[in-house]
Amino acid sequence: MVYVFLVAGFILLIKGADFFVEGSSNVAKRLRVPPLIIGMTIVAMGTSFPECSVSITASIAGSNGLAISNAVGSNIFNLMVVCGVCALFCPLSVDTGTLKKEFPFSIIVAVILLLLGSAGMVLGHIDGIIMSVIFAGFLYWMVMSAKKARSLGKTDKEDYEIMPVWKCILFIIFGIAAVITGGDVVVDSATKIAHQFKMSDNLIGLTVVAFGTSLPELVTSVVAAKKNEVDMALGNVIGSNIFNILLVLGVAAAISPITFIMENIIDIVVLVVMSLIVWAFTWSGRRIVKGEGAAMLLMYAGYMGYICLR
Repeated sequence: MVYVFLVAGFILLIKGADFFVEGSSNVAKRLRVPPLIIGMTIVAMGTSFPECSVSITASIAGSNGLAISNAVGSNIFNLMVVCGVCALFCPLSVDTGTLKKEFPFSIIVAVILLLLGSAGMVLGHIDGIIMSVIFAGFLYWMVMSAKKARSLGKTDKEDYEIMPVWKCILFIIFGIAAVITGGDVVVDSATKIAHQFKMSDNLIGLTVVAFGTSLPELVTSVVAAKKNEVDMALGNVIGSNIFNILLVLGVAAAISPITFIMENIIDIVVLVVMSLIVWAFTWSGRRIVKGEGAAMLLMYAGYMGYICLR
């Protein structure tokens, strides 16, 4: 039954995030918030909602290995698997602004996590608050950039149908309840499975939980790739990765300190190195081609082999 609960938890996480994004987006539309800002804030946070719920629940429950490995594992999966699979369908175009701003910032954020975590082998309350403040600054920067782009006429106007207020409220309430419940179920089930197979919380967080919480990004990106609509896929992944570190681990650490082990430090180093490699790929022709996508998937497979062996 523990496996049934794990799958049910993932379903609650994914559908809960969908309902939350849908309800929140419609409220924002009623308040006449520009669609681009909705996408860069509410939708981006919505895709990181599953990781946030799992890591905070794990941190409070004392499963520190699951809390840190879920966020780091999701970032590595997003970068190497989601982008790598998309590149196999068609070349993955990279926006110049993303290449020069958000991508380097995502690497800097990973380095900040590495420095804070390795300093005392713990991400404490103060560290969590610092990361949350940096996240607030990043969010403000995104909103200002979106407003600037809109004023310059760089965004497309969207026609949309707005849901009734009562339906928006129901979507938001159900979404939050489903994500919180799903996060609790996933952490409990994953921990029991890890103990059954004598696996560490760190390993199951990097594999099963990271994959489950990254399903929304993977499915959405693959469907877009098949339709040849992946111009912004890398930008979305980078944004999600920044959210996962600053928001997910920042809030989790601010609530309950997260203790690091040497394996966590190694995994963050791997994230930084892989980010640098993909960044180097993107500078050649402003896109990631099929061969580079295959190389990214092979690197991820090698990393999976390494963490299982260790």
